[in-house]
Amino acid sequence: MNIHFQTTISILFIFLILSCQSKISTKDYTIHDANNAMELASSHYKLMLSSIPDTLLPRTVSKNNKLELVKSHDWTSGFFPGVLWNLYTYNNNAIYKKQAIQYTNLIKNQQYNHSTHDLGFMLYCSYGNGYSITNDTAYKKILLNGAKTLSSRFNTKVGCIKSWDWNPDWQFPVIVDNMMNLEYLLWAFNNSNDSIYYHQAISHADITLKNHFRPDNSSCHMIDYDTITGAIIEKITVQGYADDSAWSRGQAWGLYGYTMMYQKTKKKRYLIQAQKIVDFIFSHPNMPTDLIPYWDYNAPNIPDAPRDVSAATIIASALLELQHHVAIQKKNIYFNNAKTILNNLSSDVYTAKVGTNNNFILKHSTGYLPKGKEIDVPLIYADYYYIEALLRYIEIENMTYKN
Repeated sequence: MNIHFQTTISILFIFLILSCQSKISTKDYTIHDANNAMELASSHYKLMLSSIPDTLLPRTVSKNNKLELVKSHDWTSGFFPGVLWNLYTYNNNAIYKKQAIQYTNLIKNQQYNHSTHDLGFMLYCSYGNGYSITNDTAYKKILLNGAKTLSSRFNTKVGCIKSWDWNPDWQFPVIVDNMMNLEYLLWAFNNSNDSIYYHQAISHADITLKNHFRPDNSSCHMIDYDTITGAIIEKITVQGYADDSAWSRGQAWGLYGYTMMYQKTKKKRYLIQAQKIVDFIFSHPNMPTDLIPYWDYNAPNIPDAPRDVSAATIIASALLELQHHVAIQKKNIYFNNAKTILNNLSSDVYTAKVGTNNNFILKHSTGYLPKGKEIDVPLIYADYYYIEALLRYIEIENMTYKN
């Protein structure tokens, strides 16, 4: 190949990556837009509250377009009360506080559930949000009990929290989603002074950083470890397209997890990893122009593959935290990409009209495509991280105006 032609191609490639990383919507997203989105979210959830029983929690919509409700043992149970606590934070409406308390209390028994790693989602998103608002000592006790339960799933030989128990063929499966539990463990350390929680969180983050990530900074979904030696048995996917593919929500969990780990510990390796994940996500040739990912970056039928709005909401929320911790050039890129995501999610393409969509805010998420479950549906955790991202965006803009 002619060296000048090769140089030209390299320059074009770098330009494409940088332009992808700094996409901005044709309509700039403003604090007015974000406040409107929060008001719309409130309208959706007022109707949701009037349409569900007192004893069950909304998760998604079934194939026959019926609202799917779950009990407290479901891994998504904490997101609905978390949404209500966040709506109360925004508008100080006592109705949301009352209902948040009621639905949070449904999850109380999970503090002693030793059969799941999802206690971070279940307890920290519900009781954790509630405690940050109310300082209720009963909430603190439940949270500490749950953290102790979660901690019991840690294996010193592997250095991680065990994810799943349901497949007897796996010795010690660890999924990238498990990074989302570590904020809960660090909270427990700060509220108990028991250093075991801190050391477990650091160990899990470090082992995941070492083993889950590939040379291109994408993450595999699951690693099964040998419990005797701590060695890797296999790396596979469960919810992604293939063992070597990049499942989009898995990349989002990793980004959010390492951003949070840097925020809480100030260990530079976590900041570096978070930025590497951002680079992978936004330079990927299969990232759509509206920055709402396909369910897997390597899905075989792109551009006709389903999107995963839940991945986009997690990415946006993570970026709005990450931009606080980087230099001005990257700060602007991360902030603008988060604004682009929020702007596009707030459009009619992804946001449902009030009174439709079984009262969820967002459409077009993908839960578990390989099993044919939750494809192109609303998901409670997509709404949760969308509202969290909106609150983070509003807080940033309000600080900007005050300064």
